[in-house]
Amino acid sequence: MRYQVPQFIEVEDKIFGPLTLKQFVYLAGGGGLCLAFFTLLPFYIFVTLAIPVMALSLALAFYRVNDRPFLTSIEHAFGFYTNSKLYLWKQRPPELVQKQAAIQPITPAMVPKLSESRLKDLAWSLNIKQTNE
Repeated sequence: MRYQVPQFIEVEDKIFGPLTLKQFVYLAGGGGLCLAFFTLLPFYIFVTLAIPVMALSLALAFYRVNDRPFLTSIEHAFGFYTNSKLYLWKQRPPELVQKQAAIQPITPAMVPKLSESRLKDLAWSLNIKQTNE
């Protein structure tokens, strides 16, 4: 038994004439919103609101940026503007955390106690070593 392998799975099926389902929904939504504007608003307000709505619906339906849908570009732009950014080239100094050291009493250094006679003996032995050398 041979099975047919699907071809061109990246291409969406045309459902409504030359339009795919997504394209039809975008255009129908934009047209419905413009119809609501036309019935509810004065003409000059209708025109100012209908032009951007129809431009957006046409862009969503047909415009592709780098062979990707326009909706993907809008999602990425929204994510870029809302998420935090990490700038690797703007180095910040590391935050220094100061630790409080336990206060220890300072102990004086041990100074050997020398009597005056002992000092004279050391001075005499140093003099002898200097004269021998």
